[in-house]
Amino acid sequence: MVEVFDAETFFAMELITILNHCHHFRGFVYQSTRFDRDENLMEIVIRPRQGSAAICSGCHHPAPGYDHLPERRFEFIPLWGILVFFLYCMRRVNCPTCGILVEDVPWGQGKHQLTKAYMLFLARWARKLSWKETAESFHTSWDKVCDAVEYVVTWGLEHRVLDSIRAIGVDEIQYAKGHKYLTLVYQIEAGVTRLLWVGKERTIESFEGFFTLIGTRLASQIEFVCSDMWEPYLHVIREKCSQALNILDRFHIVAKMNKALDEVRAAEYRRMAQAGYEPVLKKSRWCLLKRPENLTSKQKVRLRDLLRFNLKTVRAYLLKEEFQQLWDYDSPAWAGKFLDQWCSQTMRSRIEPLKKIARTLRQHRELILNYFRAQKLFSSGVVEGLNNKAKVTMRKSYGFRTYRVLELALYHSLAKLPEPEQTHEFF
Repeated sequence: MVEVFDAETFFAMELITILNHCHHFRGFVYQSTRFDRDENLMEIVIRPRQGSAAICSGCHHPAPGYDHLPERRFEFIPLWGILVFFLYCMRRVNCPTCGILVEDVPWGQGKHQLTKAYMLFLARWARKLSWKETAESFHTSWDKVCDAVEYVVTWGLEHRVLDSIRAIGVDEIQYAKGHKYLTLVYQIEAGVTRLLWVGKERTIESFEGFFTLIGTRLASQIEFVCSDMWEPYLHVIREKCSQALNILDRFHIVAKMNKALDEVRAAEYRRMAQAGYEPVLKKSRWCLLKRPENLTSKQKVRLRDLLRFNLKTVRAYLLKEEFQQLWDYDSPAWAGKFLDQWCSQTMRSRIEPLKKIARTLRQHRELILNYFRAQKLFSSGVVEGLNNKAKVTMRKSYGFRTYRVLELALYHSLAKLPEPEQTHEFF
């Protein structure tokens, strides 16, 4: 006698075979499937394997059954544009240690409506697309994508390994209007560049939270710290890891010098305009601020003509360009000698914005020379690159409404966290 199956029965059998191959869990059986053409969804009924014990969700040990809860739906990864749901009646257990609790199922997590596989699937796509685009692509909601990212990030933070940290970089970025900042701490060693910690605001208490997280033992292993001149950061670094070389950020030093030069140019342009002189400084800003090798042909001609004038702006530009020679030195002693000479020359220039820069450099002289003591191996260039990625993460979402969601997004994009293991790589 030949047994004949209709197309839907055959498809259901094949689907169960595929699930048993790629998403099988010991102690559970895929019993049957139901396909709703009108709703374009598929429901897969799961039952416990006969004789298998339920696992307590508190202590994760087998426990005797107590009763069953109503049928619950878990959303699984869509298949060919069809929504897929697991249906299962959760068992309650009478655990000798924890009391009466709902069992722990291997495909679900707590009260989440999504399966673990689907949450990891969404979280991986949310790293490539915006959360809204991810939700629209897989016909789900933004809140479910957020829940998926939170699950993956929470699991990753609990399981990440911080056994050795040699070099870190700290910086702040603005995340909202009204001078709202985040303090970001990165690990910036060769082969390991990742976000370690996100703190709200840029205060002493905020930065101290990072050292509270890693503990005294790990803090004592840090050899290099890259930072800017923000005094709260310098204070915490001196207090929490005094053994480390604190390397001042080359990028911020150059940025402060460019800002001072632009201030000199703007003030002199206003004075010349009021006195009725020829506006030789008009449209000269980028000719002065850009590196000579980055100038266009037109800007090179404009700069050459400008350097013929005996202006305070020209003298400030020449001092700024001369300072760039500092980064060519390898010896801390010779670099220090050049820095002292440049500061003395600048203090005699009668250009107040640059004199202010010189006083700041003298105040932080040893921290600047730490860049050379570290043999130029560490700088905040990596930090600035990671900051740009953090800003792209925020810009891609057009802003997050809460600090918690922003924190999750940054960890998800930059922390290189470990991910939960799956029975099959669906993506």
